[in-house]
Amino acid sequence: PEECAVFHCRSCWTVLGDSLQLCAQEPPGLSVIICFKVTSDVTWEDSLLVGLEGALLECTYYLLTCRSCGLAVGFILYSCDSNLAYLRGLFCFFKDSIICYLLQNQIIIEASKVKFPAVTLKE
Repeated sequence: PEECAVFHCRSCWTVLGDSLQLCAQEPPGLSVIICFKVTSDVTWEDSLLVGLEGALLECTYYLLTCRSCGLAVGFILYSCDSNLAYLRGLFCFFKDSIICYLLQNQIIIEASKVKFPAVTLKE
């Protein structure tokens, strides 16, 4: 409970998920929060996108958007090289697209400033 947080869309404050669904540490080069589940206010289309630069170079993924305002809030990897394979099928929120409400402190904080306990799904 002391490290529980609710993830909100940065644009419209819609609830997108929470820290109880965290399932992996963020990989180098990606500023994301990785979850098993999200709320029904997170949507994605059937069309795949291809990463053209950065950590998602040559990866295919579904873009996650906020149902309320349409902001791109993350992605679901479909195919990628072996170093990101453990993320396939998981919900990855862009830290710069969400904000966190920390339940114990009752404060709102940038997602990039939150340190969650280590969780590992990689193996």
